[in-house]
Amino acid sequence: MNYAIAFSIAAATLALAGCQREAAVTPAQAPAAAPPVVVTVPGPAGPAGATGATGTMGNTGSAGTTGSTGATGDTGATGYTGSKGSTGSTGATGDTGATGNTGATGDTGATGDTGRRGKTGDNIIVVPSTTTR
Repeated sequence: MNYAIAFSIAAATLALAGCQREAAVTPAQAPAAAPPVVVTVPGPAGPAGATGATGTMGNTGSAGTTGSTGATGDTGATGYTGSKGSTGSTGATGDTGATGNTGATGDTGATGDTGRRGKTGDNIIVVPSTTTR
């Protein structure tokens, strides 16, 4: 932006210089002298004198100086802080573990002691119980 103004002025000067019209220059008048002295001459006036030569064209004026660069603008205000993000989703449930191996079969227990020999000749009578009302 530092060169934008200078560039614009230079471009405008070049564009307008190409369209400049020829200036018509009027010769400067002689300084005012003392009023002419009127001399009366007898007789008719003579013929008009010849037209004078056209004056030469004046020089074109020089271009004006370029204006100074404008001041740098102020820095803009800081923007707002964004919103906090939402909480993430819960993760997926893990796979079920594999079934464990069956344990080893235990050893067979020791053989128990042999019981005593039963008595012979005894009778056992079982009497059913009576219910009272």
